[in-house]
Amino acid sequence: MDMIVFKENLGKWAMGSVLVVAYCFLYMPILHILFASLSSHPNFPYPPEFNTGSYVRLYTNSVYQSAFVNSLIIAACTSILSTVLGFLATVGVLRFGGKRTLFYAVFFAGPLFVSEILLGISSMSLYYLVFGLQGNMVSAIIANSVHCFSFSFLIMAAMLYKYDWRMNEAAIVCGASPFRAFIEVMLPLTWSGILGSLIVAFVLSLNGLDISFYLLGATPTMPSVAWGALRYGVKPELYALSSIINIAVFAAILGLYLMIRSRKNGVA
Repeated sequence: MDMIVFKENLGKWAMGSVLVVAYCFLYMPILHILFASLSSHPNFPYPPEFNTGSYVRLYTNSVYQSAFVNSLIIAACTSILSTVLGFLATVGVLRFGGKRTLFYAVFFAGPLFVSEILLGISSMSLYYLVFGLQGNMVSAIIANSVHCFSFSFLIMAAMLYKYDWRMNEAAIVCGASPFRAFIEVMLPLTWSGILGSLIVAFVLSLNGLDISFYLLGATPTMPSVAWGALRYGVKPELYALSSIINIAVFAAILGLYLMIRSRKNGVA
């Protein structure tokens, strides 16, 4: 009996140790960036000597501010556009695809197998050589949406695969318009997938370098500024901006968790 208890405790301690190592591996770089942004010696901020000078310089640095705003605009527009198109494509494929559902699904998932650098080069060639358009924010948003669309489609497909479409039909039979049926019946059941698609597309487009680099050129974005800074050493202002973005992301995740938990408690 004692041996069985010992083995169970040993297994729990081993699993706990693996979890601790995994979490350290995942979050130590994030904590390092935070320490570096608050330290007088960002290259090796241990032990930390707290100094907010990097945040003050970030506030007055127009390059980083412009890059952050451009990345935010691209990420926000891309996430909304790819999610809307992904939702419409998923509904069309699963609801009206018939025997060709698998073909349409594979066709929509095709951009997943194209590297971002090839997508950026081909988009630049298409807009410039065929349409005679210079790279700009709109073309960058469209190209990023092509890349993120496939992820949105797969997320929506996993969510709507078992959705009962008869509920929409029942709502319409009871007098609701198709739009009202979507708002009051379908949206409450599918909002988690829509929100997940928005988050995934936002993060992918915010971090994307290759597509925006070929379509924006000298227009700064966060990935291009960070990539360019590596040639001269990472400046503390970049640590500060990265820390602000990380804090905002964790705050959004915490808010999402609290919202889901409150909805569950309300249903219970």
